[in-house]
Amino acid sequence: MDQVNIGFLGAGGIARAHAYALKALAFYYPETPAIGLVSVASARPESREAFATRFGFSHAESPEALTSRTDIDTVFIMGPNHTHFGHFRAALAMKGIRRIYLEKPVCSSQEEEVAMVGLAASARGRVDIQVGFQYLQTPAVREALAFWKSGILGKPVHFDLKYYHGDYLRKSYREKRVTRLTPAPDGGAMADLGSHGLSLLIAFLGNGLQMVHALQAGTFPDVPAGSDLFSSVALTDPMTGAAGHLSASRITAGSGDLVLLEIFAEKGALRFSSQNPDYFEYFLEEQEHWVRQPVGSHYRGITAFPSGHVPAGWLRSMVHAHYLFLGGSDPAAFVPTLTHGLEVQRLVRETAFHLTRYREQILQIKKNHP
Repeated sequence: MDQVNIGFLGAGGIARAHAYALKALAFYYPETPAIGLVSVASARPESREAFATRFGFSHAESPEALTSRTDIDTVFIMGPNHTHFGHFRAALAMKGIRRIYLEKPVCSSQEEEVAMVGLAASARGRVDIQVGFQYLQTPAVREALAFWKSGILGKPVHFDLKYYHGDYLRKSYREKRVTRLTPAPDGGAMADLGSHGLSLLIAFLGNGLQMVHALQAGTFPDVPAGSDLFSSVALTDPMTGAAGHLSASRITAGSGDLVLLEIFAEKGALRFSSQNPDYFEYFLEEQEHWVRQPVGSHYRGITAFPSGHVPAGWLRSMVHAHYLFLGGSDPAAFVPTLTHGLEVQRLVRETAFHLTRYREQILQIKKNHP
């Protein structure tokens, strides 16, 4: 296999996770390309230089310098949300570029969404693009998706998805993450966490989900009103008539890192919880009982390192996402293309619109009932 020469646009926490996943690939998969860590770029020289030294990158430089290089064929875009579109456009223009891994959100405005469609069209067949919805590669989610796609449960009737954190309840935590407290759709709980939930719903139910309503809750003096701390959206699937809710929270005490997906269908139901990541559950009306389906960290037919029955972890799904991104074969995988990322972003953007309308309604109610 030819060596893959990689550049990182971003040197924060998620970049560290990607560096880990790249270094771990060879342990999980018998055939992986050699990895060349060419350069890392970020706005602050001290952060990129420390990152390069710690994780073995040959160069540390500005984003402009990195995207001017000719010895990089693969770019990971992981900077602040508002930089994603500009970095994506610059990466596409790089000489010799073959692959771009774009962390969510793919962009921050409707104008950027429209522009990205054109950019993606110009890159089709020349550059492989994958979006960072790693939850799709969690073993139990993969198995649950395959089970759902089998049609055993019939048409969906209603659904519910929650993605909750609680860290932003602490002022000290918020103070360290001021750049993430930007108004939706650039920032907020729906862009940060809910986008993963939307990605999961789209994988299970398909494109075309329509947003009906949104609401939000939670206020702090240091958080702009437009940066949702908790938000909930009502969605419908025009193809099947199914409807449901998705909620995202940065301020749910005791939630840890909770992802809970439930789909109720004509012939049964399915659910997955990140609190029990080693299995998913399903219910069949004709059997009248819930079945727990163990999965562990088995990627059937591809790899089971270190063992198929051991617990799965969040970083494990990222490693598999990298395996797919670098050309690995897994026909059963749901690979989040840029089209998928833009479909998620459309719903994130529409959430911002509905949340604005909701806040206006609340203000009007307060005026009418002083």
